[in-house]
Amino acid sequence: MVLAGIPVQAQVRLVHKGAMTGCFKPVHAGGTAAEKEALDLAAHFFVGDAPTKTEAWSKVIRKGDIALCETETEEFGEDGCRIVIDDWNVWIYGHGKGLVYGTVEFLKKYVGIDYWGGGEAYEPCHQELTLDPVDTVITPTFRYRQSQNYQLRTDPLYKTWYHLEEPSEMFVASYWVHTCDRLLPASRYGAEHPEYYAYYNGKRNPGSASQWCMSNPEVLEIVCARLDSLFKAYPDRKMISISQNDGSDTYCRCPECLKVLEEEGSPSGPILRFINAVAERFPDKEISTLAYLFSVHPPKKTVPRDNVSIMLCDIDCRRQTALTENPSGQEFMKALEGWSKTCRNLFVWDYGINFDNYLSPFPNLSTIKDNMVLFRDHNVKMHFSQIASVRGGDFAELRSYLVNNLMWDAGASLDSLEHRFLTRYYGKAGWPIYKYIKLMEGAAVGTDVDLFIYDSPVSYKGNILRPELMRRYNALFDEAEALVADDPVRLARVRRTRLPLQYSALEIARTEPERDFAVIGKALDLFEARTAEFQVEMLNERHNLPADYCRLYRERYMTDGRDNLAFGKPVSYLVDPRPKYLELSKKALTDGLYGGTTYVENWVGWEGTDAAFVIDLGAPMEVHSIATDFLRQLGAWILMPMQVRYSVSTDGENYEEVSVIDLPEDRGSQVEFIPVTASCDRTARYIRVDVVGTKTCPEWHYGVGNPCWFFIDEVIVR
Repeated sequence: MVLAGIPVQAQVRLVHKGAMTGCFKPVHAGGTAAEKEALDLAAHFFVGDAPTKTEAWSKVIRKGDIALCETETEEFGEDGCRIVIDDWNVWIYGHGKGLVYGTVEFLKKYVGIDYWGGGEAYEPCHQELTLDPVDTVITPTFRYRQSQNYQLRTDPLYKTWYHLEEPSEMFVASYWVHTCDRLLPASRYGAEHPEYYAYYNGKRNPGSASQWCMSNPEVLEIVCARLDSLFKAYPDRKMISISQNDGSDTYCRCPECLKVLEEEGSPSGPILRFINAVAERFPDKEISTLAYLFSVHPPKKTVPRDNVSIMLCDIDCRRQTALTENPSGQEFMKALEGWSKTCRNLFVWDYGINFDNYLSPFPNLSTIKDNMVLFRDHNVKMHFSQIASVRGGDFAELRSYLVNNLMWDAGASLDSLEHRFLTRYYGKAGWPIYKYIKLMEGAAVGTDVDLFIYDSPVSYKGNILRPELMRRYNALFDEAEALVADDPVRLARVRRTRLPLQYSALEIARTEPERDFAVIGKALDLFEARTAEFQVEMLNERHNLPADYCRLYRERYMTDGRDNLAFGKPVSYLVDPRPKYLELSKKALTDGLYGGTTYVENWVGWEGTDAAFVIDLGAPMEVHSIATDFLRQLGAWILMPMQVRYSVSTDGENYEEVSVIDLPEDRGSQVEFIPVTASCDRTARYIRVDVVGTKTCPEWHYGVGNPCWFFIDEVIVR
């Protein structure tokens, strides 16, 4: 274990109040793997000769030593530890990882060291370290703690320092979430046994994203046989997940499942009865399942067996306030309260970032502790905080720091943690950045903004990102940069933290009818340079790249659309879009403003149907090409249509077909803008566009068997 790039103190003098003064150095007593790992960790900060193991403790532990002692049992709880500081020594006790975590806790709490990953750390320059006598037992709030940060991929010490775990360490063969198709693959069983899969919308729906028919006894036997093989192949693992595939409203409504659902009052009823039946077959194992989307609320009658774990997800909740303080969170609270009364092994999967736009301000830091305490007080034993924390993402480092520390100790002070991080990580720039955080958090609460995990900065241009606030935010970052102008490391941190503000300004600028392309171009150049400098890998969970964004921005948004013959022209709909898009649709297809990667602005959508509309150019003119701009975003059930047909007319009554374009099925995972273009070379006043929608999500998609969308933002006529 290496702390690359961290300055190590040559000697630290340990001063006990009222006791001796001596050289402070770590030793270990027994030579176990945990003791050696803890010793390696501590030795990076304290230099001294570590004696070899002997049978007699009195010959090993000398005055001034840190004694790292592995216990034989988990007497301080799973991953817990005990730290004792007496008149002569520091004693750290723990079992396995608990001893290593105890060493980290000593370094953090008593020596004052912080580690942020990638070799970046804060280490106080102690000449003398004065310690009061202590005897404390530390037990983590949650027995399983998982979060996200870009350092986890390349820096093993980051995971150790923050006491984090990964599914592969706990779940058999990483069967930890959305496992139905792995256990009962539709590619193997779907054609011959469609009855194994969910019935809804008048038919069985086998597919790679399908749910099961939980009342089918053959499904139970096949799954139990599969689990038996897996447990034998991984004898050191005791936990596995049998959990619904991703997607909403895809549960079974066959007569038997529907009967159970009605008895239980929730789609979780058939699922939990199935899971309990599996858990009964494997009493020495822990069977995990999801309470997610349609299954979030607990059943009225059935309770989880003692060896069943419920992974409860708050994906639909808004994030501007704590979960108890907004309607969506209060609805989730009903589920949390219900499950907490019946489930001994409750796992919460919490979401804390904008997955459609990682580089978008997401002012929810003040809610992290409130929600963590809420989970603790409702009997939650395991916790996954999905916060993405990609390089360049909104407060990626601070967000991870707060989440990681509070998962370990939900009772810690949020203000103290935030202050410690800001002053150490940003130095003099910490104060204006603190003011920026609090100004935006206040604006979010004061304007009652609806902070959602799938959204666009454009949604907030009238509240937390309105012009007068943007000016104040930028002034604070200007101040922060000036304060650390002579400190290259901290200046880089400040500039990386500023990226979400710059990204938001670019996103908002492209939606404004009046745009200064010279100013926008300069801002785009700076954003492109900074994202390259700071190695920002992706802008959203679909892995769209910053370089591609900048290229597309120049091609797509750096024009006012006035060279489009359809610009500003009226649109008549023969098949209306969905009602929520009717008002927007009056202008959106011909206003010269292209939509972004999130469908919430500028896009006009149809669901489960076809589309048809006519654009009146105002007078006959030469038309050489027609193009329609579509959005593909599979995660939001937005698929490309099957066909686009273009026709033209001079009188609005008699139309001549120009082109029929059949579109291949497109399973691309990235968010993309896809134009469908046809040559024309005719005189026309009226342009008719007919779109044949895919209508229903195919078997490979999350929403298999349910209506899907397509979205259009501009029709371009040349």
